[in-house]
Amino acid sequence: MGRCQKVSTKHQQKVQLYDLFAQIGKALSSPGRLELLDLLTQAPRTVEELAVETGMSISNTSQHLQRLKQAHLVETEREGTFIRYRLANPAVSKLWHTLRRVAEQQLSDVDQALDNYRERRHEFEHISAQDLRLRLQSRDVVLLDARPAVEYESGHLPGALSSPVETVEQLLTSLPDDKTIVAYCRGPYCVLADEVLALFAQAGKQVARLEDCLLYTSPSPRD
Repeated sequence: MGRCQKVSTKHQQKVQLYDLFAQIGKALSSPGRLELLDLLTQAPRTVEELAVETGMSISNTSQHLQRLKQAHLVETEREGTFIRYRLANPAVSKLWHTLRRVAEQQLSDVDQALDNYRERRHEFEHISAQDLRLRLQSRDVVLLDARPAVEYESGHLPGALSSPVETVEQLLTSLPDDKTIVAYCRGPYCVLADEVLALFAQAGKQVARLEDCLLYTSPSPRD
């Protein structure tokens, strides 16, 4: 009887561990919360800014953020009257990207869903990070960051120019005609680079997209 009780106690302790692990899974079990994490991998934001980006109400956005905070996936810092959210740890960004990769590999519907979302996905030449480095060295490309300015300011690829879609018209006359315009955004699940490249392509520019760009992440938590 004593041995059975000991085994039972050990199993209960093991279950407690799995329950803690499950807290992370439960926090990730909402499309809305995943979208918030995706945005926070790019830059810290306030509730109000996140609500605008996602199209959710401020109340709903706040509830999702509180759920993520309870799981210690995000943390907050006060700026005057505003509360700014950021990832609690760089490992959270890695968790989000790992989740995406597993979904890509295991769920056949992901590819079709991505085609539906990114209508121009196959319209532009794709360039790898290695090819981009070589072409930057030879100076035959111009690299553009198509994300919002707040994300560019939080971190961007070396040599990239900030080019949200609303600024493209200003850049059209200033960029050289003999160089390929390469744009990137938040990675393969983002349409911002497609929108920017479409405008340059319409203007007769040679364009390409850096498809899988994970070289930038939300800054590490402050000491």
